[in-house]
Formats: sequence, structure tokens, C-alpha cells
Amino acid sequence: MTIRTDVVVLGLGPGGEDAAGRLCEAGLDVVGVEAELVGGECPYWGCVPTKMIVRAANLLAEARRVDSMAGSADVRPDWAPVARRIRDEATDTWDDTVAARRFKDKGGRLVRGWGRLDGPGRVVVGDEVIEAARAVVIAIGARAWIPPIDGLSGTPYWTNREAVETTEVPASLVVLGGGAIGVELAQAFSRFGARVTVLEAGPRIVGPEEPEASEILTSVLRGEGIDVRTSATVDAVRHDGQVFTVSVDGSAPVTASALLVAVGRRADLASLRVASIGLEEHAPAVPTDDHLRVLGTERTWAIGDVTGKGAFTHMSMYEADIVVNDVLGREVVPADYHAVPRVTFTDPEIGSVGLSEADARTKGVSVRTGMASIPESARGWIHKAGNEGLIKVVEDADRGVLVGATSMGPSGGEVLGFLALAVAAAVPTSQLRHLPYAYPTFHRAIESAINDLDG
Repeated sequence: MTIRTDVVVLGLGPGGEDAAGRLCEAGLDVVGVEAELVGGECPYWGCVPTKMIVRAANLLAEARRVDSMAGSADVRPDWAPVARRIRDEATDTWDDTVAARRFKDKGGRLVRGWGRLDGPGRVVVGDEVIEAARAVVIAIGARAWIPPIDGLSGTPYWTNREAVETTEVPASLVVLGGGAIGVELAQAFSRFGARVTVLEAGPRIVGPEEPEASEILTSVLRGEGIDVRTSATVDAVRHDGQVFTVSVDGSAPVTASALLVAVGRRADLASLRVASIGLEEHAPAVPTDDHLRVLGTERTWAIGDVTGKGAFTHMSMYEADIVVNDVLGREVVPADYHAVPRVTFTDPEIGSVGLSEADARTKGVSVRTGMASIPESARGWIHKAGNEGLIKVVEDADRGVLVGATSMGPSGGEVLGFLALAVAAAVPTSQLRHLPYAYPTFHRAIESAINDLDG
């Protein structure tokens, strides 16, 4: 069976769904192809339910801080309200009826199944061939990568999906990977009573962040009783039906009742058959230009994780807007990735934007840095318990503008907004130095970090 349409959108995650819906509203005939749930990873297993978990865990931590500042509190963790809220408010029990209807009500045609490319303008889903006259938009996202560790395959390990779906907290948990997903869930499950070990193969956790932020977070996690091990090479995994045993090179094995694999996510370009449009199947990402057109192809665009420009929901939505305008022949503001923001939702939060100090030096930038400690700021001193964090700014001294920044602390992701704008708009540091910063706020520490640029 052959279906003819104007546009095929492969993958209806946040960016794909947004692009498909808006193209429908513009009057085009759009076929959306989705093998799982319309809406993608973010609302069902990613951003939304994991932040519900983090929110609940942070409430427990705040309650435990009452004793040192405001009397006493009896804190008894209970996972049941968390599991119930995820099912009632976030995932609709992993049913995308509402999201699918939303797309169809805009005029879209939904095809269920795994889509694969079959040459320019053609997508195959099962026995159906879909021919697009105007555009194919690749928005397949990425999936949790499972490393080829001896014995891991076939065991009941978790990815973020199983962690979100669990109805009870394991007595003990080993987390493979000290990136954002790993440390967020490690801290949350620890606060709900699990004995947690984090195994990170690299020299430090949250590797893309500034080393100072990594050092603070490591100290916080260890202070909460989490066993954080870096430069930890996992040799093998065994499961005896009840307990996982994780063999670590150079140290004693770690045992736990649950194992979370959080070592990164990858797009499966081989299964997508990108070779049929002239692309390398084992490449880390689909190459695109600043209009998100796939290089070396015609009538093909890409959105989100597959572009390799930041595996974040906000980036897929940003790119979707560019693709919609380009497909419709409207004026396009080209994609610009010099000020991509991200937040790791641990406690304290780590927000960052642009280049780290190390990345800036690698690029040959004439670097100056400024730093301010949140506990030493007025608001940090007032906040007291749970006030760990810093502001770090990275300046291009030749241009006199910020090229990167980190905001770590209570509401670190919210404070990041100021710094993200400063980096994106290339606001002169001379101007930032002479702004009035509200007192006493966490963001006022930005002023101290800017002043520290002068050493």
C-alpha cells in the first residue's frame, strides 16, 4: 500500500509532534509515524515524571533540614504518592490517546510502527510505503544506550523507563553512569531510603560541567550517604534472580537489588536506514545545516537528538520552529548553538550555558574566569541548610563578553536564565558589572562573579 502526502514526520516526540501539528495547521497533509507513544520520551519517561520524582525527593530533604533551623520534623518517606502522581498526572498510565487525538484533530494522519527511510522522499512502515512530495522530517529521538558489559544482557536492569515505572523503592541500587540522569535518580532514590552506589567510568561525575561544580556535587552526594566511585570500569554483571553483582576493575564487587544503566543515549541511525539517502549509518548524528536541512539530501530535515546539538526537549522545540518555517518557505532565523542552556536537576541544581572554561581554551579563546560561592553570598548565608553552589563565568577577554557560565545552587536552573541571556546576546561584561542586582537574591552572586573577572 502506498500513501501519498506532503510531509512525513518520523517520530512524534516533543519536536516532531510540534512540527507535525503546526504543518497541519498551515494546511499541509502530514503523516506522523510513531512506534511508541505520541509525545515521546519526555512526558512519559523523561523530563516530566523524573522531575516529579526529584520534586518529591527534595521535599524530603527540606523536611530533614527543619531540625537545624525551625524546630523538628518527623520524615517518613513513602513512594506510593510518587508512583500514583506519575500515573495520574504525567503519563496517563502510558496511554497516548489524548496526544494522538490532538494530532488527528489538527488534520494529521497517524501511522503506528517503526519507520525507515527508503530513498529520498520515501518512508516504509511495515507493508506501507509513504511518499512525501514536500518534506521528510527525521525526529526519531534517542534511546538509552546499553554498553556491551559481560553478563548485562538478559538481566532485569533498569533504564530511566523502568526507574520511572517502579512502584517501590529498591533496598539498594547501583547506578552505572554519573551523568545527569544517573545522578538525579541516584540522589532521589537515596532520599527515599535506597542504599545507592554510583559507578562512573570517567574521572568525575557530570563530566560536561565545570570541575568545581562536579566537586561540589560529589561532596553533597557522599554527604547524603551515596557511594560515588569515579574511574570505575565495570567488567561484568551477574544476576542470581534476586541480587545484582557488579564487578569493578581494581575494587571489590558491588551488590544491589536493582541496577540502573544510565551511561548515555544514542540515536539508531542504522535501523532508520539513513544509508538509503546517502548518510553514514554509524555516525553519531545526522549532519544538518543552519536550517536543519540534512546535508547532501533534498527535501529532508532533522530535529532533536538525531542532530547531535543537545539532547534536550527545549532544543527539539527550538529546531522544530526552524524546520516548520523552512518547509513552509517562510523567513528563517538560522540555528545558533553558541548559547545552549541545560540543567541537571540535582539538589543543588546545576545550570550551564555556552562553553565551559576547558572548551573555551580548546577553541583558542582568550579566557578569563570569575567565581562566586553561593554559601558566601548574602542569600546563601540566609538560606543556610542546603545552600551549596557557585556562580562561574567564562569571559572572552578580547571581546569583553561571556561565552559560558554555570549557576549551581538552590534554583540554579532558574538563575541560569540571566546568564543564558547574557551569553546569547553577547552583553558586554562592562555592562553586567554596573547593573543593579536585587538584594538579597541568589542571582546577586552573579555580580560577585563578574567582579571576580578582574582578579
